[in-house]
Amino acid sequence: MWIKKHWSTILLLLILLAGVGLVTYPTFADWWNSFHQSRAIAGYADSVAQIDDSYYEELMEQAREFNKSLLNRDDSRFNMSDEDREIYNNILNIDGSGIIGYIEVPKVNISLPIYHGTSEAVLQVAAGHIEGTSLPVGGEGTHAVISGHRGLPSAKLFTDLDQIEEGDIIQMTILDDVLTYQVDQIRIVLPNELSDLAIDPEKDLVTLVTCTPYGINSHRLLVRGHRIDNPDSGDVRVISDATQYRPINVLPIVAGIIILLVLIGFGVSSHHSRVHFRIYNALMLEHQERERRFSLEYFYEKHPQIRASDEARAKAAAEKARIEAEKAKNPKGKPSKKLKKAEKKGKTVKQKTPKSGKPRKSQMPKKSQKAQMEQKAQQGQLKEKRGDAEKEG
Repeated sequence: MWIKKHWSTILLLLILLAGVGLVTYPTFADWWNSFHQSRAIAGYADSVAQIDDSYYEELMEQAREFNKSLLNRDDSRFNMSDEDREIYNNILNIDGSGIIGYIEVPKVNISLPIYHGTSEAVLQVAAGHIEGTSLPVGGEGTHAVISGHRGLPSAKLFTDLDQIEEGDIIQMTILDDVLTYQVDQIRIVLPNELSDLAIDPEKDLVTLVTCTPYGINSHRLLVRGHRIDNPDSGDVRVISDATQYRPINVLPIVAGIIILLVLIGFGVSSHHSRVHFRIYNALMLEHQERERRFSLEYFYEKHPQIRASDEARAKAAAEKARIEAEKAKNPKGKPSKKLKKAEKKGKTVKQKTPKSGKPRKSQMPKKSQKAQMEQKAQQGQLKEKRGDAEKEG
């Protein structure tokens, strides 16, 4: 019974909550992903802190040897065999999670873990290292390529990469090493153009790759940087401090907003809801009518001859409707006041005849009545002459 009485309020509340959910989903989803990305980075830092120096050097040496093996290979290096891929996935994988390190671009507030490979599962939540390119440990003759998505509703990732300019800074942290690069080239190429990813034996390079244009993704945006000295230690972020959000601070705010919206929704009465619907419908009809008139007037301004034709048809239809209404008022053919005035002036006015089919005298013009009387007089004289002739005979 209560539901039937307040069904409109409940419906409005559900619509309100659905709208709020659609509006807040991208922001909340991005926060959620950023929170998990930060936790992944912090977990990676803890794993790095637990390894000893000898194992650390062993990991770095494996990465350098892998990079040297790429120098004498052509574009076929991008198509790894299953055996090569297994070796690649185990290098710098210190905790089994697949994280190589993490990347930061201060200009656009990017801070993401870097995983082995560019599978869809990786690119939905983080950045991926492209197979067949140098591992990001630095050194001459290396060119690491890092890929990331743009425009996902659930995470920003590389969405703002197009805001990067030459001279901006890119930082990567691999194990405990911080590598700093300065952007020196920005290019847009087709997906199959790989020449800009070539390895220069005398340079230490990194390139960030994402899809472009936004939402179309027909090309690739390449942001390349060359190695420079690290800035002062005070400007370099430590991995263990990488957690960016605390859910204990954010969730109460979100919960409070939702509760407030629920209370407001239940506070709206069904009567007010109906009134609001009526007002809304009236405003919508008024808006539609205004739009229709505007578009019609605009059309008439462009085509005045059509306006004249339409006005003539409207006038004829109005006159026809007036005549029909006049006839409806006199179903038995009785003369109207207008007809009586016309008779006095001697004018001929059309009027519906009675059922007998003969017009009334009052409906006939004066000239017609006089002619009929003269005709009857002549007929009477003829009858008298015929009667006299019969008597004489």
